[in-house]
Amino acid sequence: MTTANPAATFAADATYRPGKVRNRVLWTLQIVLGLFFIIASGGPKLVMPNTLMENAPANLTIPFGLLIFIGVAEVAGGIGLLVPRLSALAAAGLSVLTVLAAGSQAFLAGQPAMAIFPLVLAAIFAWIAYERRATLTDLRN
Repeated sequence: MTTANPAATFAADATYRPGKVRNRVLWTLQIVLGLFFIIASGGPKLVMPNTLMENAPANLTIPFGLLIFIGVAEVAGGIGLLVPRLSALAAAGLSVLTVLAAGSQAFLAGQPAMAIFPLVLAAIFAWIAYERRATLTDLRN
Protein backbone atom coordinates (compact mmCIF):
# COMPACT_ATOMS: atom_id res chain seq x y z
CA MET A 1 0.00 0.00 0.00
CA THR A 2 1.34 3.40 -0.92
CA THR A 3 0.50 6.57 0.88
CA ALA A 4 0.45 9.98 -0.67
CA ASN A 5 2.57 12.65 0.90
CA PRO A 6 0.31 15.75 1.11
CA ALA A 7 3.28 18.11 1.48
CA ALA A 8 4.90 16.74 -1.68
CA THR A 9 1.60 16.98 -3.55
CA PHE A 10 1.17 20.61 -2.51
CA ALA A 11 4.78 21.43 -3.44
CA ALA A 12 4.32 19.94 -6.90
CA ASP A 13 0.99 21.73 -7.30
CA ALA A 14 2.43 25.05 -6.09
CA THR A 15 5.04 25.09 -8.85
CA TYR A 16 2.32 24.98 -11.51
CA ARG A 17 2.60 27.73 -14.11
CA PRO A 18 -0.11 28.43 -16.71
CA GLY A 19 0.60 27.91 -20.41
CA LYS A 20 1.40 30.69 -22.85
CA VAL A 21 -2.16 31.38 -24.05
CA ARG A 22 -3.65 31.04 -20.57
CA ASN A 23 -0.96 33.37 -19.22
CA ARG A 24 -1.89 36.01 -21.80
CA VAL A 25 -5.59 35.68 -20.96
CA LEU A 26 -4.80 36.00 -17.26
CA TRP A 27 -2.64 39.09 -17.77
CA THR A 28 -5.30 40.69 -19.96
CA LEU A 29 -7.93 40.11 -17.27
CA GLN A 30 -5.57 41.27 -14.52
CA ILE A 31 -4.72 44.52 -16.33
CA VAL A 32 -8.32 45.35 -17.26
CA LEU A 33 -9.73 44.48 -13.83
CA GLY A 34 -6.80 46.10 -12.03
CA LEU A 35 -7.35 49.37 -13.87
CA PHE A 36 -11.11 49.09 -13.30
CA PHE A 37 -10.64 48.75 -9.54
CA ILE A 38 -8.05 51.55 -9.40
CA ILE A 39 -9.83 54.08 -11.62
CA ALA A 40 -13.54 53.31 -11.66
CA SER A 41 -14.28 51.52 -8.41
CA GLY A 42 -11.86 52.41 -5.62
CA GLY A 43 -10.66 55.76 -6.95
CA PRO A 44 -13.99 57.60 -6.66
CA LYS A 45 -14.41 56.30 -3.11
CA LEU A 46 -11.15 58.00 -2.19
CA VAL A 47 -11.41 61.13 -4.34
CA MET A 48 -15.06 62.07 -3.81
CA PRO A 49 -16.49 60.08 -0.89
CA ASN A 50 -18.93 62.80 0.17
CA THR A 51 -20.62 62.80 -3.23
CA LEU A 52 -20.97 59.03 -3.11
CA MET A 53 -22.42 59.19 0.41
CA GLU A 54 -25.00 61.79 -0.68
CA ASN A 55 -26.06 59.82 -3.77
CA ALA A 56 -26.32 56.46 -1.98
CA PRO A 57 -29.76 54.86 -1.82
CA ALA A 58 -31.64 55.59 1.40
CA ASN A 59 -31.67 51.93 2.42
CA LEU A 60 -27.90 51.53 1.95
CA THR A 61 -26.03 53.84 4.26
CA ILE A 62 -22.51 52.91 5.24
CA PRO A 63 -20.20 54.77 7.59
CA PHE A 64 -17.74 57.21 6.04
CA GLY A 65 -14.72 55.31 7.41
CA LEU A 66 -15.96 52.04 5.92
CA LEU A 67 -16.34 53.70 2.51
CA ILE A 68 -12.73 54.92 2.68
CA PHE A 69 -11.54 51.47 3.81
CA ILE A 70 -13.33 49.80 0.90
CA GLY A 71 -11.79 52.31 -1.51
CA VAL A 72 -8.30 51.66 -0.14
CA ALA A 73 -8.85 47.88 -0.35
CA GLU A 74 -10.05 48.14 -3.96
CA VAL A 75 -7.16 50.35 -5.06
CA ALA A 76 -4.65 48.12 -3.26
CA GLY A 77 -6.18 45.04 -4.87
CA GLY A 78 -6.08 46.67 -8.29
CA ILE A 79 -2.42 47.56 -7.85
CA GLY A 80 -1.71 44.07 -6.54
CA LEU A 81 -3.21 42.52 -9.67
CA LEU A 82 -0.64 44.41 -11.74
CA VAL A 83 2.35 43.24 -9.63
CA PRO A 84 3.36 39.69 -10.65
CA ARG A 85 4.44 38.53 -7.17
CA LEU A 86 1.25 39.84 -5.54
CA SER A 87 -1.29 38.82 -8.18
CA ALA A 88 -2.61 35.66 -6.47
CA LEU A 89 -2.91 37.34 -3.08
CA ALA A 90 -4.61 40.40 -4.59
CA ALA A 91 -7.01 38.23 -6.60
CA ALA A 92 -7.93 36.24 -3.49
CA GLY A 93 -8.53 39.43 -1.53
CA LEU A 94 -10.63 40.97 -4.29
CA SER A 95 -12.62 37.74 -4.53
CA VAL A 96 -13.56 38.05 -0.86
CA LEU A 97 -14.29 41.75 -1.28
CA THR A 98 -16.62 41.18 -4.23
CA VAL A 99 -18.49 38.37 -2.43
CA LEU A 100 -19.07 40.78 0.45
CA ALA A 101 -20.20 43.43 -2.04
CA ALA A 102 -22.68 40.96 -3.53
CA GLY A 103 -23.98 40.16 -0.06
CA SER A 104 -24.47 43.83 0.76
CA GLN A 105 -26.30 44.38 -2.53
CA ALA A 106 -28.55 41.37 -2.02
CA PHE A 107 -29.31 41.65 1.68
CA LEU A 108 -28.66 45.21 2.83
CA ALA A 109 -29.72 47.13 -0.27
CA GLY A 110 -32.54 44.70 -1.08
CA GLN A 111 -31.50 44.39 -4.74
CA PRO A 112 -30.47 40.76 -5.33
CA ALA A 113 -30.30 41.29 -9.10
CA MET A 114 -27.43 43.73 -8.53
CA ALA A 115 -25.41 40.98 -6.82
CA ILE A 116 -24.78 39.10 -10.07
CA PHE A 117 -21.95 41.33 -11.31
CA PRO A 118 -19.90 41.13 -8.08
CA LEU A 119 -20.40 37.35 -7.98
CA VAL A 120 -19.11 37.01 -11.55
CA LEU A 121 -16.12 39.13 -10.59
CA ALA A 122 -15.56 36.93 -7.51
CA ALA A 123 -15.48 33.83 -9.72
CA ILE A 124 -12.99 35.47 -12.09
CA PHE A 125 -10.78 36.55 -9.19
CA ALA A 126 -10.92 33.07 -7.67
CA TRP A 127 -9.80 31.62 -11.02
CA ILE A 128 -6.94 34.14 -11.27
CA ALA A 129 -5.86 33.32 -7.70
CA TYR A 130 -5.95 29.60 -8.50
CA GLU A 131 -3.94 29.99 -11.70
CA ARG A 132 -1.40 32.29 -10.04
CA ARG A 133 -1.05 30.08 -6.94
CA ALA A 134 2.67 29.58 -7.60
CA THR A 135 3.24 33.23 -6.68
CA LEU A 136 1.96 32.50 -3.16
CA THR A 137 4.88 30.18 -2.51
CA ASP A 138 7.21 32.70 -4.15
CA LEU A 139 6.27 35.18 -1.41
CA ARG A 140 7.84 32.92 1.22
CA ASN A 141 11.27 33.17 -0.43
